Amino acid sequence: MRKLAAPAEFKAIIAAHGGQRKAARACRVSPALINLLANQGMPPKTGWAGLQAALRQWLIAQGATADTVTRALREAAPKVRTPRKIINKAQIRANTAGEDPMIFGKQTLVQGARQHFSLKRDPFSDPQTVEEIYLTPESRYVREVMYDAACNGNFLAVIGESGSGKSTLREEMIERLKTSGESVIVIEPYTLSMTETDKYGKPLRAQHIAEAIIDTVQRGARCAGSPEMRGRMLHQMLIASSRGGNRHVLVIEEAHDLHVQTIKSLKRFWELKDGMRRLLSIILIGQTELRGKLSNTQAEVREVVQRCDIIELPPIKDPEAYLAFRFKVAGADISNIFEPEALALLQEQLVVASSLNSNGVYLGYPLAIANLARAAMSKAYEIGESIVTGDVMRLVQPKEAGRV
Repeated sequence: MRKLAAPAEFKAIIAAHGGQRKAARACRVSPALINLLANQGMPPKTGWAGLQAALRQWLIAQGATADTVTRALREAAPKVRTPRKIINKAQIRANTAGEDPMIFGKQTLVQGARQHFSLKRDPFSDPQTVEEIYLTPESRYVREVMYDAACNGNFLAVIGESGSGKSTLREEMIERLKTSGESVIVIEPYTLSMTETDKYGKPLRAQHIAEAIIDTVQRGARCAGSPEMRGRMLHQMLIASSRGGNRHVLVIEEAHDLHVQTIKSLKRFWELKDGMRRLLSIILIGQTELRGKLSNTQAEVREVVQRCDIIELPPIKDPEAYLAFRFKVAGADISNIFEPEALALLQEQLVVASSLNSNGVYLGYPLAIANLARAAMSKAYEIGESIVTGDVMRLVQPKEAGRV
C-alpha cells in the first residue's frame, strides 16, 4: 500500500470546508476512503488522479483558493511505502517473546454499532449451546480426541494460542459427557491463582491435585494427613468408584503454568490402576508454552513426555466461514454487514509478518477474528458507513507486535 508523506495541510483544508463526510458525498466516494486519505495518508489503489480532480473542484467551489488547494494536494502526492523486512517464523517468535501474541486488543461491539447493523445479539458472545460452537474439520478432530481421552484412560495435552477455542472445547466435552450417558467423573482442580512459582501466586502441587480428586469422587471426605495415607485413600476411592461403573478424567486448564515437578508427578496419578484397568485419564489444556515444557529436551519430565500425546488446535483457515456462522447464530446475514473486499482484507490482517516463503505467520484464531470484526463494525458505525467496506477495513490497524 502506498502511503502519503504528511497530509496535515490536506486534512486541515478538508476540515475547514465542511469535513470528511461532506467531501466524500461531493466526490462520490466512501467516507472511509476520505478518512484513510486525511488521517493515515493512504490513497485509493486506483482512481487517485480522478479523486484529486474531484477534490480540487469541490474545494474551490467551497471557497478555497486555487493555490491553497494545489499545495494541499501536492502535499498529498503518494509515495511508495518502504517494504517490510522479511523474517522467518522462528525470528518472529524470538522477537515477540514475552509479548501478548494477540494482534488486536480486546474489542467491544458498542450498543450503537449493534443497532446500526440491526443485531439483537452480539454475534461474538460465548456459545450458549453445543450447536452454537463453530467447528472446523481440524477442531472437530481435536474435539473427538479429547472425548476419547476422557473415556478411555488416555494422557493428553491440548495446546493452542490464546483465544484459539481450547476452553470452549473443554466445556463442550464436559457437556457431552453429561448428556451422552457416559459415567465419567470430571475432576477440575481450581487454577484461579495458579502460577508456575511462588513469586506471583500459588503453584498447583501434587497434594492439591490429590485433594481435588478425593473431594470430587467423594464429596465431604476428609483427606488423610500424611502423604502416604492420602495416596492410599485416593487410590482406594478411585477403585471403589471404578467398580461402581464410573470412569474419571482429570482436566487441568492453564497447564502452561504448571511447575515442572507437578508435571512430573502426573505420571504417578495416571499409572493408578485396578488390575489392568487404568483409573484416571488426564487432559492438560494450555497455551503454546506448554509444548516447551513437554519437549523431549526436558530431561526432568521425559517419563511424562513419553506417555503424553500432544495435539495442537490450529487457526481457522476460512475466517469468512467463521464470521458467517457467528452472524447466522445471531440471526444476521454476513452479506449485509461485510463486503467481500473487507473480508479479504480482514484475513490479510491476521498475518502478522512475512516469512521467507512469503506465506506469513497466520493467527486466524476465533478471538482474533472476532476482535478485528468488532473493530471494523464499530469503525463503520463511527464514520456513518452502512456496511463494512474495504476502505473501512483499512482503517482498522492491528497491534504492531510481531510486525516488521
